[in-house]
Amino acid sequence: VFRHLLENSFLPVLQQAIEVGRAFEGWSAHEEDITYSMLMPLKPPPGHAFYLELNTAGDRPTRNFRVCVEQVCTCMSEQLVENMLCFLHHPKEELRRNQDLSLLHTLCTDSYLDVQKTARWFHNLVKAAWVGLPLSSNHTLTMLPFGRSCKFQIKKGNKKRLTIEVMFGVQQGDSDIFVSSQSTEGIFTPSTTWPESYAVAEVKFFRHVARQAPLNSFHLKCLQVCTHILVGTGFSTYAFKTAVMHLLTEIPLSDWRRRDFLLRLQDIMRYLRSCLEEKRLDHFFFGNARVPEEIILPPDFQTAEPLNLFQHLTEDPHAHAEALREFEELQDR
Repeated sequence: VFRHLLENSFLPVLQQAIEVGRAFEGWSAHEEDITYSMLMPLKPPPGHAFYLELNTAGDRPTRNFRVCVEQVCTCMSEQLVENMLCFLHHPKEELRRNQDLSLLHTLCTDSYLDVQKTARWFHNLVKAAWVGLPLSSNHTLTMLPFGRSCKFQIKKGNKKRLTIEVMFGVQQGDSDIFVSSQSTEGIFTPSTTWPESYAVAEVKFFRHVARQAPLNSFHLKCLQVCTHILVGTGFSTYAFKTAVMHLLTEIPLSDWRRRDFLLRLQDIMRYLRSCLEEKRLDHFFFGNARVPEEIILPPDFQTAEPLNLFQHLTEDPHAHAEALREFEELQDR
């Protein structure tokens, strides 16, 4: 349906959506209120190219990019795309009369792909596509407010409502790392900023662990418990998730059984306590030789200095003292 609606347009080319997030990693904390997250990879339309520009300003726990959109010559390949005119070498008047607008004039701001414009476009695309789906005859679609992603709910009769969130991403080479529309937790993100996303690599990591671990492994239960005790604190779920990922590559998977549950929870809390004292929690995918080989990382990741997820604690003594105090309270829960 999407392919038909986008025919002859110069909007992003949608690729197969990828399942990401805790629901597909298997550790959703609140089963009654699960949001199923999908990452929709975007490719440039004919006559366009995407270039990723790293924002080097500041020292952040995540890397931010902009997706620069450039027009490219298609004179040699015009016969391959029916009735397509080269944006660079045909008169503007002829382009205006005979061809849809360039992506630069629809979803971009100052030559950069705009997240919010992209989300609005996809929001309207889902509504238009829904009418042509057989599913629409006995299901209802509710579109939810959009910002940097497209979120909607599907419901059949009196059955449970299914909530789906579609985020957008541009792949870094052939790797499992993307720049995505997902905003950085608690930080304002401009509409032309695309934070680096490790969501696809993380799903692959947890599926790798699931294949290697015993059938009664409790590593996901550890994550669920951690998420539960974090409610109402200043600690991010991602910090605990990162700690668990590190420990899953350091502690044998045979030691994550039900009988080891409390020991592993103690290990997680001990690991995080040490990281807090040192004001350093290394990102899992940078400079880490323990990352499974099946996860494809950009070449510079193995030699890069690990991103410090606790960087803010090195710059703010008050925040560090508060984090230590809050962690002590967390251990008493």
